[in-house]
Amino acid sequence: DIFDRGQRPDSIIDMLRQHHSVDIQWGNHDILWMGAMCGNDACIATVVRNSVSYNNTAVLEKGYAISLRPLSSLANKLYPDKSLNTAMKRTISIILFKVEGQLIKRNPDFKMDSRLLLDKIDYISKHIKLNGKIYPVKSPSFPTIDPNNPYELTEEEQHVLDEIKSSFLDSVRLKKHIDFLYQKGSVYKACNNNLLYHGCIPLNEDGTFMRVELNHNKYYGKNYLDFCDKTIRQAYLGLYDPKAVDLMYYFWCGRYSPFSGREFKTFERMYIEDKSTWVEPSDAYYRYCDDENICNMILEEFSLKIKHGHIINGHVPVKVKAGESPVKANGKTIIIDGGFCKAYHNKTGIAGYTLISNSRGLRLLEHQTFTNIKEALKANQDIESVSCTLELQNFHSCTADTDLGVEIQEELNDIYHLMLAYQNGLIPERA
Repeated sequence: DIFDRGQRPDSIIDMLRQHHSVDIQWGNHDILWMGAMCGNDACIATVVRNSVSYNNTAVLEKGYAISLRPLSSLANKLYPDKSLNTAMKRTISIILFKVEGQLIKRNPDFKMDSRLLLDKIDYISKHIKLNGKIYPVKSPSFPTIDPNNPYELTEEEQHVLDEIKSSFLDSVRLKKHIDFLYQKGSVYKACNNNLLYHGCIPLNEDGTFMRVELNHNKYYGKNYLDFCDKTIRQAYLGLYDPKAVDLMYYFWCGRYSPFSGREFKTFERMYIEDKSTWVEPSDAYYRYCDDENICNMILEEFSLKIKHGHIINGHVPVKVKAGESPVKANGKTIIIDGGFCKAYHNKTGIAGYTLISNSRGLRLLEHQTFTNIKEALKANQDIESVSCTLELQNFHSCTADTDLGVEIQEELNDIYHLMLAYQNGLIPERA
């Protein structure tokens, strides 16, 4: 999740591009930006909304030369009595809800109808009906919504979206960075008996693999993640139908997306005071990731050994200050959400984790929060990390114990059998 609301993810990618060995397991925020570069309108609107919401427009304007001038101009016109940031957030939010609604309506298999809320608003009484209950709408000003056709963009909104979309697709630096994510990234990675992925493996309430139906097919477990990986690449290459591009938005926030695994409540958080409507239902996986039997089932699904296997997970910030541990299921699952994003610090109490694997075992570094360079210099502070050994072997693992070692041994076996075939006259000597 390189693009998870940090100030300058573009600088991080520049640094990673210089590294000799990198692999990336895409997070939902990465998928969001990748979807934007695929030309998905809803992804583009969400990227802009997130940047405006977290006062992080520098990554767009300075990092990728994406101008927000068309948005700010329309925002000032629509909400002249609001601050520019508030006006821009409202303007892009309504654009998002409209294009999101259009996407959901043309893809009923996404099962995201619960996000179709603009047509649930009574624009006269300024109330909205959700699940049989009526709630007042905060800041009930919707100057660009036609109650008879609430998901239709106005000409001005369409112009803003077109201009921003053009800036995204024309950004040379952004294309280089998204190319890098595609070249070095994947939905998951199975390496040295470790299974790495960002979000979840969708599960039913009883802990079995959920069959997710998309494109008239059902997928589950490894098969589902393989489908996601293929679709994400097809969307960028533009080889197939627009459905692949639409799926990029589903992968960002779909209820059964392996990158998210929860139902987002963006509209409710913005327009409804009652926090009970903000609760985001999440996949059963997040309850079962502490169950050793379920973790073993997942490892077996990916043909990994149960005895020494690990699931290395991200996505969910570990609330250390509330006593939560990143190690689950007797060490089978390790949640190492980076947590470097400042937005998480109050929730977690730390600045994330780094997992280190060497020949003797596994070690976890817990990073302490860092305010800013000025304060650190003034107080002579440093970024501190607390080290914790998770697994310690009484011997050093060798190359032969790794996936690379297995490949080398297979090559040696092939050479040996080739030699035997030659010695037994099965292969003639070349002149």
